[in-house]
Amino acid sequence: MLSLRLVVVSAVLLFAVACGDYSTSSTSPSPTPSATPPPGAPSSSITIPMGAEFLGNRAFTPADLNIAVGTAVTWVNSDATSHTSTSNAAGWDSGIVAPGRQFSFVFQNAGTFPYHCAIHPGMVGTVVVH
Repeated sequence: MLSLRLVVVSAVLLFAVACGDYSTSSTSPSPTPSATPPPGAPSSSITIPMGAEFLGNRAFTPADLNIAVGTAVTWVNSDATSHTSTSNAAGWDSGIVAPGRQFSFVFQNAGTFPYHCAIHPGMVGTVVVH
C-alpha cells in the first residue's frame, strides 16, 4: 500500500513538473500564455465569431490587431466549436479553446506575428506589435 502511494505521488509530481511553466529564450516574442491577462497589463481582445471556421481571414475580429509592446491580447471564443490561436512561428499556442472560453498572451517584443487556428488552418490573423 505504501509503495502504491509512493508511485501515485511520484506520478503526480512528474505530471506537475512536466506541465509547469516553461523557460523561454531571449529570442522568444513573449512569456508563457495564460487563460486570463495579467492584472494591470494593457489589454486588447480578439473575438472568434460564430461560424469562424468558414470565415478565413475574417475568422478573428479584428483580423489585424495593432498593439503596443507589453499588451495582453485575449482571444475570446464566441463560436459553438473549439478553436486555437497558434503562432505561425515559435511564439504561442493556446491549445484548444472551447466555446465560451478565452486565452491570453502578452506580447513583449515588437514585430509582426501571423497566427492561425490549428484545427481550422484557413482561419488566420495577425498581431502587429509597435
